[in-house]
Amino acid sequence: MSARDLKGSGLTDRLSAAAEAKAALLAKLKPKPTVTDPLFEQRTALREAELKAVRLARAGEKEAARAAAADRVAAAAAMVVANEEAALAEKRGARKERKQLTKAEAQSKRDARYAARKAR
Repeated sequence: MSARDLKGSGLTDRLSAAAEAKAALLAKLKPKPTVTDPLFEQRTALREAELKAVRLARAGEKEAARAAAADRVAAAAAMVVANEEAALAEKRGARKERKQLTKAEAQSKRDARYAARKAR
């Protein structure tokens, strides 16, 4: 209805027009029924599958990193043990050499005493 139509109308016409306008405004504000996407469930399943695949990949990478770190630690520990064994073997070798030298010195002293006795 335009403004011209309202000039010649009566009170009831104006009131009904106002009520109709108010009802139209309220109808605009009413929530509309939601439209469900027919592919929503498929998209959700696809998203979850992708997420699971990414999580599995990351878990595999983390496990590989942990294994590599454990290997490095084990290699370092083995290296320390090998160095300690080498140092111990070197000490044993030096001790054996000292014993042989002292044994040889004792033998030469004995031989010298024996030769001195024979010389008398």
